[in-house]
Amino acid sequence: MKELHYDTAVIGGGAAGMAAALELDAAGFSVAIIERDAFLGGVLMQCIHNGFGLHAFGEELTGPEFAERFIEKTLQSRITCYLHTTVLSLRLEGSPHTGAPEKELYCVSSQGVIHIHARTVMLAMGCRERNRGNVRIPGFRPAGVYTAGLAQRLVNIEGYIPGKEVVIIGSGDIGLIMARRMSWVGCTVKAVVEIMPYPAGLTRNIVQCLQDFHIPLYLSSQTTRIFGHDRVEGVEVCPVENGVLIPEKRFSLACDTVLLSVGLVPENELSREAGVELYGATGGPLVDASLMTNLEGVFACGNVLHVHDLVDWVTEEGKRAGAYTASWLTGARFPVQIRVKAGSNVRYVNPGKLNPQRDNRVYLRSLMVKNDAVLEVRMAMRVIKTLKLGHIQPSEMIHLSIGSKDLEGCTPDSVLEFALS
Repeated sequence: MKELHYDTAVIGGGAAGMAAALELDAAGFSVAIIERDAFLGGVLMQCIHNGFGLHAFGEELTGPEFAERFIEKTLQSRITCYLHTTVLSLRLEGSPHTGAPEKELYCVSSQGVIHIHARTVMLAMGCRERNRGNVRIPGFRPAGVYTAGLAQRLVNIEGYIPGKEVVIIGSGDIGLIMARRMSWVGCTVKAVVEIMPYPAGLTRNIVQCLQDFHIPLYLSSQTTRIFGHDRVEGVEVCPVENGVLIPEKRFSLACDTVLLSVGLVPENELSREAGVELYGATGGPLVDASLMTNLEGVFACGNVLHVHDLVDWVTEEGKRAGAYTASWLTGARFPVQIRVKAGSNVRYVNPGKLNPQRDNRVYLRSLMVKNDAVLEVRMAMRVIKTLKLGHIQPSEMIHLSIGSKDLEGCTPDSVLEFALS
């Protein structure tokens, strides 16, 4: 068994992991990226559509083009990449030399078992799709039911077309993009069915992937059954009014393929087993102002922390996480941090604490759809920051900076509340 030592082990070679690793490498620390796939880039490598990079690079790129910007830098750096390698366990042990907590990762690869010792760990495993079991749609288990991301990989990387007549359940961005992709390869997309009264994906994807292709979108509609025994034959759709199914208005759509786009979940099984505290509102780790988890020296960034709407924000967060980790490795500590909480109409706020000594980048999600909204950041009864927003909806992330001047007068007992109206 190989015994290896690094300053930081980055778990995940997608956009967040590479961005963090490059920051650490630039700061002079030894870094290993551990990626279970055969290539770096993560899910970006199957996203052959454009629309990436407008914020990060000021130009429109495809997913592979965006990833290539980071892959080239990673391969030209001193970063060691372990591909086709899966982390089986992560645990903290006291270093026999310093007594400081050291992280141990046991990994399996085609070369056998690898035992990595690291001073710090960056969690960057991304997210996974929710499946039929998560939404419990009645019916048999026929062939032809896929998650939208799996169908995307089959079409864009493997070269297979999963079916001819398609219904997409859920209006998440991957499902919307696959509605367009399946239309391009000659399939008929019968409809996208969404249980909520508003779309779950970005507005631009509703326009470019559905409206431009005249694909119906049924809002406030629940898929109540999948028909077919050996192969999918159709689905039953039932309208929802005031939270109640209206059976007399139900209808059927014939199809041979169902794609599920019913949400993403941060990939945190490894984190949970290691003892990382998770945030119920996101499913990702609960982190402080330096994106460090409750485990000293274990950081998190990207979609494993909370599911982002744009990869540009994933890489932005990855860079900051790498810089924070580098700072921690040099001995910097920030004992005074200000707690935050989600107020009215806010689903969650990340990170869970802010540093009053520097600028902080904050991400949050709305619980409502509204034009001309106002975000207020409050400390006790005082409003310390106000942000006017032209349009908000749950699918689009809100981000802002909270600076040291905004946090003047805060004490360790202070709590910042973020509220939308």
